[in-house]
Amino acid sequence: METALAKTPRKRQVMFLAILLLLWEAGSEAVRYSIPEETESGYSVGNLAKDLGLGVEELATRGARIHYKGNKELLQLDIKNGNLLLYKKLDREVLCGATEPCILHFQLLLENPVQFFQADLQLADINDHSPEFPEREMLLKISEGTQPGTVFPLKIAQDFDIGSNTVQNYTISPNSHFHVATHNRGDGRKYPELVLDKALDREERPELSLTLTALDGGAPPRSGTTTVRIVVLDNNDNAPEFLQSLYEVQVPENSPLNSLIVAVSARDVDAGAYGTVAYALFQGDEVTQPFVVDQITGEIRLKRALDFEATPYYNLEIVATDGGGLSGKCTVAIEVVDVNDNAPELTLSTLSSPTPENAPETVVAVFSVSDPDSGDNGRMICSIQNDLPFLLKPTFKNFYTLVTQRKLDRESQAEYNITITVSDLGTPRLKTEYNITILVSDVNDNAPAFTQTSYTLFVRENNSPALHIGTVSATDRDSGTNAQVTYSLLPLQDTHMPLASLVSINADNGHLFALRSLDYEALQAFEFRVGATDRGSPALSSEALVRVLVLDANDNSPFVLYPLQNGSAPCTELVPRAAEPGYLVTKVVAVDGDSGQNAWLSFQLLKATEPGLFGVWAHNGEVRTARLLSEREAAKHRLLVLVKDNGEPPRSATATLHVLLVDGFSQPYLPLPEAAPAQAQADSLTVYLVVALASVSSLFLFSVLLFVAVRLCRRSRAASVGGCSVPEGPFPGHLVDVSGTGTLSQSYQYEVCLSGGSGTNEFKFLKPIIPNFLPQGTGDEVGKTAAFRNSFGFN
Repeated sequence: METALAKTPRKRQVMFLAILLLLWEAGSEAVRYSIPEETESGYSVGNLAKDLGLGVEELATRGARIHYKGNKELLQLDIKNGNLLLYKKLDREVLCGATEPCILHFQLLLENPVQFFQADLQLADINDHSPEFPEREMLLKISEGTQPGTVFPLKIAQDFDIGSNTVQNYTISPNSHFHVATHNRGDGRKYPELVLDKALDREERPELSLTLTALDGGAPPRSGTTTVRIVVLDNNDNAPEFLQSLYEVQVPENSPLNSLIVAVSARDVDAGAYGTVAYALFQGDEVTQPFVVDQITGEIRLKRALDFEATPYYNLEIVATDGGGLSGKCTVAIEVVDVNDNAPELTLSTLSSPTPENAPETVVAVFSVSDPDSGDNGRMICSIQNDLPFLLKPTFKNFYTLVTQRKLDRESQAEYNITITVSDLGTPRLKTEYNITILVSDVNDNAPAFTQTSYTLFVRENNSPALHIGTVSATDRDSGTNAQVTYSLLPLQDTHMPLASLVSINADNGHLFALRSLDYEALQAFEFRVGATDRGSPALSSEALVRVLVLDANDNSPFVLYPLQNGSAPCTELVPRAAEPGYLVTKVVAVDGDSGQNAWLSFQLLKATEPGLFGVWAHNGEVRTARLLSEREAAKHRLLVLVKDNGEPPRSATATLHVLLVDGFSQPYLPLPEAAPAQAQADSLTVYLVVALASVSSLFLFSVLLFVAVRLCRRSRAASVGGCSVPEGPFPGHLVDVSGTGTLSQSYQYEVCLSGGSGTNEFKFLKPIIPNFLPQGTGDEVGKTAAFRNSFGFN
């Protein structure tokens, strides 16, 4: 906190108007309590909650506490029952001095929401101080020629109590020459005067010693004493007389030391030593007074700095004494003039830091300002910087609240350094700067944000399981747990895709892993969504699309579709001998399960019976003659064609071609010599199969007809007893459909009637309803027919 005299830059200012304050005070009544001073600590002054109309439960929930200027702890609040308790013994003389009545102003502050209540505590004076004289002995020099009735001033006794507890009367020990008269001063205090009742005689009694007693009005009364020693002098006809009985002067409180305040003057018409006057402070309390009197000139000068806020007025009694001991007295009334020598003070009552973001008009701090100066020197204005989202609001007397002007955003600014400037209106202006730091606490108002809205990941097929294939990343602008992000896989709309068996995600860092080896030929690409959720309350989340592209690996060799390479009889291509060069003999057809350059196939003639006679086009696999054929060329040729892909490393396959040169296509096809025995053997086997199939088919047809005839005869005999009776049992008669989904290539329907009484559930009747086929043709169909017969028990 700094104090400066320079003007502040342009700021948002809040003027605390005195008229508005007076109007507010006129419309509010403070709760007032009264207790004697020196009451023991812990004493219950009263139930503050009840007197203010507050519920006891409000005190704790709203953060109630007592505030006194300077944050002094004089009182405390019991929030359990609302009682106002004394924190320590209170001394009225220390807190208020001579001020009467002694009233302590304090406030009850409720923090949430902010509310003030004014309360007063009046301290009643008790008689706890005895009168005390400034000196143990007073010396008076009185001429023996002094006439009876002459008055001699005496020094007063000090009593720090007030009212009736202060000094009320003075008495003097019994004697025949003097008595004491008690008088009232203008400030309410009483002072004594010694009155001569009987003339003194130096020769009879040159010195007297009397006891002066000061009594206060307490019950019981307290007293203080001093000794008055009277020295009887020879005749001194005239006492000194001041030109003025009262001197009034105004002195600025910032007057320099040793500056002249006023000069008093007294005359004594006597001559010689009896006419010489010496000046002095009558009370003799030079130690406590900030003034000093020159005993020769009567000049009163300043020996210690003045403070208007501590003592605004001084009353000095100056005594002038001549050489013969006679004296005169005057009063000097000094008024201390206030100057702007005190900078404003700021007392922070409460500070709410950190302050949550997104909260509208939140009370951040409560503070009070004070300036002990008077007039414009004590009037203040408060301000803060212009570029802050905060406002200063005057609330109660000299209290202010610092509130948010709009919702705060921690992500934009997490900390504010606020300088509260308090300036008075004096000349020159004094100011105080108080710096506070407001931290903004986080609220979960930001969802995690992915670095990309969509991610594309590439994975080469045949990967190892648990392979790290990529990472998704999301950030959260919040802090703490509100910024901790958890990743997860979101359910797919396509439930047929087993996402859980393909990929997994690390919930902490977003790493994605392939759970199994991927096959490009089975799955080229797939996509899914990932979610990022923070740990705030409530939790916020976002999602992103992840597309996984499976990269092809050269893991498939070319496959030759034509000519077939299954180990059966080779396919022979016929070429006329009259074919021109470039004649298309055949085309090797091959495919590759891979893609891209891994599926780019090239063809190459690897081996030929006669090199140079045939050629293979590298890009389409066409086998063509390379030159004219002659009569001398061999009739049969064997070609070995290499099919190779373009992968890395390349994969290949071979195809074998048999080419037969013929004179013309009208020439009968002559099988190759080495294939003739095999062809003859195949023809003989075909004949045997046809004969066997015909025999089996005939036998099957005859058996079916015979069986049907027998069943018809039985049914006609059973018609008289109700036809085919099916007893109750688990298998009533119905149609059985035998589809061609198994080894049969046709569909059948049969009506089945089961006997229910025997318990064996054997077939009693079998009738084809819709015969959809007649077994004929190939050996495969004969085999299916035999399997069908065996399945139904036909042998």
